Amino acid sequence: MKLLIACLATETNTFSPMPTGRNSFQAGLLTREATRMPGNLFSAPLHEWRRLAEQLGWQVVESLSAAAQPAGTTVKAVYEGFRDEILADIETHQPDILLMSMHGAMVADGYNDCEGDMMARARAIMGPDRVIGLELDPHNHLTETMLANATLIVNFKEYPHVDAPERARELFAMAADAAMGKTKPVMRMHDCRMLTIIETMKEPAKTYVQAMKDAEGRDGILSVSLTHGFPWADVAAVGAKTLVIADGDADKAAQTAQAFAQKLWDIRDGLKMDYPDIGAALDMVQASTDRPLTLADMGDNAGGGAPADSTFFLQQILKRGLTDVAHGIFWDPVLVAMCQDAGVGARMRVRLGGKICAESGQAVDLDVTVRAIRENMTQLLGETEMPMGTGVWLDADGVHLVVSSQRTQNFAPSVYTDLGIDISQMRVLIPKSTNHFYQNFEKISARVIHVRTPGTVTPDMTIIPFTKRDGNFWPKVDNPFA
Repeated sequence: MKLLIACLATETNTFSPMPTGRNSFQAGLLTREATRMPGNLFSAPLHEWRRLAEQLGWQVVESLSAAAQPAGTTVKAVYEGFRDEILADIETHQPDILLMSMHGAMVADGYNDCEGDMMARARAIMGPDRVIGLELDPHNHLTETMLANATLIVNFKEYPHVDAPERARELFAMAADAAMGKTKPVMRMHDCRMLTIIETMKEPAKTYVQAMKDAEGRDGILSVSLTHGFPWADVAAVGAKTLVIADGDADKAAQTAQAFAQKLWDIRDGLKMDYPDIGAALDMVQASTDRPLTLADMGDNAGGGAPADSTFFLQQILKRGLTDVAHGIFWDPVLVAMCQDAGVGARMRVRLGGKICAESGQAVDLDVTVRAIRENMTQLLGETEMPMGTGVWLDADGVHLVVSSQRTQNFAPSVYTDLGIDISQMRVLIPKSTNHFYQNFEKISARVIHVRTPGTVTPDMTIIPFTKRDGNFWPKVDNPFA
């Protein structure tokens, strides 16, 4: 058996002003030897697939792995170049099984459905019978083109995405069974007509995820996935969908997908979060004697395509005179380079944030001390290491700011502690993240509060200015099925 593995992944915020070009992929992951490097969120599945295939004595061909931090629309020539390199490998090696790690919400100039385009072209080369397996982030745009051309599609189940390796192992097992004729997988999806942030480590979504797992391996159901949708992309397919793979029974797959869509609808009120704004969140901090509290800067999440340089939180912290605050990660490679030149211990006047777009807010001028500089920093997201580049700790007289050379969201408190910040002495931690921070911060926080901050990743689904999909979805309307 011959297996070809590849990765082509980014999440496109079509409202972001930052293009996703070759430099973005080079800063993230661009290699033909991903399995010889530490695994990140999208390359970790390739490590699993190679290991499992080699245990069975299969031949493994590793193609390109290209992954970029979420940003704006991908440059057409960049997408086509990476796609065609993988397709050329498929043509040359003619694998029995193709397994790909993609995001599911990649948009390029001229391509609203990059994953569907990739699957259709791969299928044209491989023919109708060979197995194509696709692993996706749940914040994808599940399309009919993907379903028509892939044999198997599996989403991560958790948000935060801590389960990519586990889902990769499941996809491999199903692909192997299908290739050897043990199963005949059929896929069906159901449109939930919903678009909301689904935090799977909290109820009621936690029980929903467990129900998906419990259904698998019973009565011919091979896999159950939930597509949350990626709200900050103006494409027609954006929205929540259920996906079920059954063994040879399309009706059962369709019925099960519909049943899980109904389950999601039934818990919708529990999914709708009333996020406070910055002022209300800081009022909670000032009224609390517990520490540290964690306040998530949701609107400036680099993982959703935001610049990670907004100052709305920082301005209000300074206006209130709050101290014992740790905030970041701010993306500013120029400032990082200046701090490297100045050295640890330097006292500097710096201008932070407000650089990329109007949603970044106003630049803030500060007198700071450079407390620490550390190169090649990483953070853990589940089992995978996420690169951060060079990190700098700036102390603005008790307001502790983390700045990085590489744009990334804050996944873990290690962002602070690895630079020497004692988080036990902090009154409040403010990670720039929507929800990936939660698993690691919840363990060390007296309380975690998601905050409705301004930015390019607004958590209010009802105000996103879509032009390519209709407004008939919950919570924009109370009953989209009427």
